[in-house]
Amino acid sequence: MRINIVGGVELAYLLGIDIGTSGTKTVLFDEKGNSIASSLREYPLYQPKNGWAEQDPEDWWNAVCGTINDVISKSGINSADIKGVGLSGQMHGAVLLDKEHKVLRKAIIWCDQRSSAECDEITNTIGKERLIEITANPALTGFTASKILWVKNNEPEIFDKVEKNLLPKDYIRFRLTGEFATEVSDASGMQLMDIPKRCWSDEVISKLGLRKSMLGELYESYEVTGKVHKQAAELTGLKEGTPVVGGAGDQAAGAVGNGIVRAGIVSSTIGTSGVVFAFSENVSIDPKGRVHTFCHAVPNTWHIMGVTQAAGLSLKWFRDNLCKDEMATADLMKIDPYILMDQAAEKVPVGANGIVYLPYLMGERTPHLDPDARGVFFGLSAKHEKQDLLRAVMEGVVYSLKDCFEIIKEMGVDVKEVRASGGGGKSKLWRQMQSDVFGTEITTINSSEGPALGVALLAGVGTGVYSSVPEACDAVIKVVTRQNPDMNANAKYQKVYGIYKQLYKSLINDYKELSKILNEN
Repeated sequence: MRINIVGGVELAYLLGIDIGTSGTKTVLFDEKGNSIASSLREYPLYQPKNGWAEQDPEDWWNAVCGTINDVISKSGINSADIKGVGLSGQMHGAVLLDKEHKVLRKAIIWCDQRSSAECDEITNTIGKERLIEITANPALTGFTASKILWVKNNEPEIFDKVEKNLLPKDYIRFRLTGEFATEVSDASGMQLMDIPKRCWSDEVISKLGLRKSMLGELYESYEVTGKVHKQAAELTGLKEGTPVVGGAGDQAAGAVGNGIVRAGIVSSTIGTSGVVFAFSENVSIDPKGRVHTFCHAVPNTWHIMGVTQAAGLSLKWFRDNLCKDEMATADLMKIDPYILMDQAAEKVPVGANGIVYLPYLMGERTPHLDPDARGVFFGLSAKHEKQDLLRAVMEGVVYSLKDCFEIIKEMGVDVKEVRASGGGGKSKLWRQMQSDVFGTEITTINSSEGPALGVALLAGVGTGVYSSVPEACDAVIKVVTRQNPDMNANAKYQKVYGIYKQLYKSLINDYKELSKILNEN
């Protein structure tokens, strides 16, 4: 068993659980932020129709139980030494429970695009300006409110049975503690909160024909929301009574894990989605609704977030469909196939030999609120090879992040440093692309655990290991790499980026027509 006394001082261990789209990752940290043990378990994504996206909450729970058991076993520590648990999760999902607290249907998750009619309904019911005034954002298919209304409008037999609506990580909280609770950063993405006041909006909830009782109790992200109950302790290996704090939506959690808790530091994250995230001490709202303003996991602060729907998802799609040979070779070499893909893309010059990729595989959020947008390879010719398309995918994702970055700068956000994170942040090539396209230095920190570290730190604040969220970040987070832009590459990228931006404008009507054709049946 691991000894947890150093110099006569008892060490505190903290558990971070990140319920993501592709899988759940659980990481055990010590109070210095060192990763002691980690475990990842994947699960499927269901797409019954074009533009739809669902997952089974039981898959999440099984993955959580499995990964917690894994890390406790790997670490060799006594579970009684885990001082607290933090939960991170994919945002915006709708987990619907009946009176017996059973799941009524598969969860409709963040990237689902079916609820455009309900977005119009929300806008017309609340009023466009009033909606942004209260929720800080226009109605979006990605948000939870439109998903609930879709069930109400299209599956009334299910909606009539709904007793509770939970976000993905908050369903796991319920399974761990028996408590119906959420916290401000994740709840901000439901479009049911008064964002400036950091509370549920009675006006929005009532006007949409919903009940406040359907929602969990609202906490700040570091606050203890419940304790692990006996049954969950038996299934997970955690000690009964272990505190579970609010945690955070994956982006706010990742921001805390990257130290984005003060003005001037911005993060650029490439996960399944892509996010540019900026800290704000005040509520700052884009009147055009191109970026999102949410409550941050740091008390009494907010954040501005630009989101591209299919960032890492684009590269994963390319890998799964066009890189079978690379996957087989990587398996034999016992390495990640993305390493081989990076090596291939690195051989292609800036601009991907004239191919421009639009990463709209799941519609888009920033800067185009368009569920009908779809992916495009532009400029293909007979001379092109697979590696050219691969490079174009990586560059197209960075262009989409630049779209977000430019709006945030337009809003007057002070940017002194950009920190790369997420799975894409591990790629030196992708980080250099970001530096070259943004024209700014890109840094990375000493931990790549992002959301899991962020919510572990929140658990540390909630249980008294640290005095505040910024103090927790200062204790564990250090910059370890810096990459500066190649301004010659930047000049080339700026020209291609101009074409990238124009392509959406050229295709917007075609996207609508194609959507009509696909939905005729």
